[in-house]
Amino acid sequence: MILGSAANPLRVAVIGSGPSGFYAADFYLKQTEFVIYVDMFDRLPTPYGLVRGGVAPDHAKIKTVTKQYDKIAANPRFRFFGTVELGKAITHADLAAHYHQIVYATGAQTDRAMGIPNENLSGSHAATEFVGWYNAHPDYRDLQFDLTQERAVVIGNGNVAMDVARILASSYDELVKTDIADYALEALKNSRIREIYVVGRRGPLQAAFTNPEIKELGEMEECDVIVPPEEAQLDALSEAALASAEKSARVNVEVLQQYAQQQPSGKKKRVIFRFLASPTELIGTERVEAVTLVKNVLTQSDDGSLRPKATNQTETLPCGLIFRSIGYKGVALPDVPFDAKGGVIPNQKGRVVDAQQCVIAGEYVAGWIKRGPSGIIGTNRPDSVETVESALADMRDGKTLTPMNVSADAIPALLDSRGVEYTTYEDWLTLDAAEVARGAAEGRPRIKFSRIEEMLQVIREKRGVKG
Repeated sequence: MILGSAANPLRVAVIGSGPSGFYAADFYLKQTEFVIYVDMFDRLPTPYGLVRGGVAPDHAKIKTVTKQYDKIAANPRFRFFGTVELGKAITHADLAAHYHQIVYATGAQTDRAMGIPNENLSGSHAATEFVGWYNAHPDYRDLQFDLTQERAVVIGNGNVAMDVARILASSYDELVKTDIADYALEALKNSRIREIYVVGRRGPLQAAFTNPEIKELGEMEECDVIVPPEEAQLDALSEAALASAEKSARVNVEVLQQYAQQQPSGKKKRVIFRFLASPTELIGTERVEAVTLVKNVLTQSDDGSLRPKATNQTETLPCGLIFRSIGYKGVALPDVPFDAKGGVIPNQKGRVVDAQQCVIAGEYVAGWIKRGPSGIIGTNRPDSVETVESALADMRDGKTLTPMNVSADAIPALLDSRGVEYTTYEDWLTLDAAEVARGAAEGRPRIKFSRIEEMLQVIREKRGVKG
């Protein structure tokens, strides 16, 4: 039978239910040349990946992209298997035995370390932990952040750093309008943090945050944005590069220089920007008490880019909390090649390759675990399309996995036999409705469930199953 026909459809497993996973599924399902079925797996009961667990709660508009994912999931040739973790509930060998193609779309699940002395002192956190905590991600729900401190330092100049600073500086009235975790809302309501320093290793022109992120800081109810005039000035190399820089970078500079000209209005909290500075050591005995910063200068590398170079000038900045936000990186999957240095699955246009750069038939990768943590949500669409185009070309050439059992019932039967309590997309819609109802009762958009057992209990009750 011809693969991709109604009698012998192409069966695809997508591992991960974030944007790249959904865009890959969408492109597969839109093919008219072939009949394709897509099964999507996620280790959590809920879909959406970082759209649910990473996008800031006050960025509701960005989250509306999930409506597109719901439409994709409504396709009768799509199935969702939540609470199914690769390497535990299901193995790589299981996937190879039941699917013609596998697409890994697991994102970048952890953070990059600063690599400085005392980095792991109490009070020093990865931004990913704080973001997961305030977004009710089950992995981070029980973390504690000492918000009795008065000064926090955020290391990094990307959008995640901006999110962390903004959430710390937000008023209760601003946060209560969002779907922030209920426990985080209460903790932040009682926060004593008054100053948030945002420290970038390069200059204003090289800042990685987007224009909306830097502009919205200036619109906060209880927060002044402080940019010391000397911090807003461009060094000679940046000044020379300004005219040819991207518009977004030039706008960032303009906004920062506008902030530098403003006088503080005496609001309750302050976000203070520092540029051309890098942390070299955290200071403290039992917990963070200060951070040592070294002054940088920019130098031009061989490829023309401007890189920070440390000088011999240092300073000590007292603080009680540190959030490092210097980049995400991927995590290795069981029995799947991994580039530990790059934090990605090695690939050629989405085709997974081994240590010898040989293509592994039938295995593909999309999203941040493919290219690294770059771009915005929409950037994942063309990335996933490239991957699926490679996969379809391989299918036409007969280069696929050779599964033993591709019947529709095989995977549910396998999971049932192992006692895996997996969730479906219908189950997710049950959870979604329950969260919205919980929020409506308190005048909020939703109140998320933050424990997997809570989620499963809601699902069991809907199914009429005792548990």
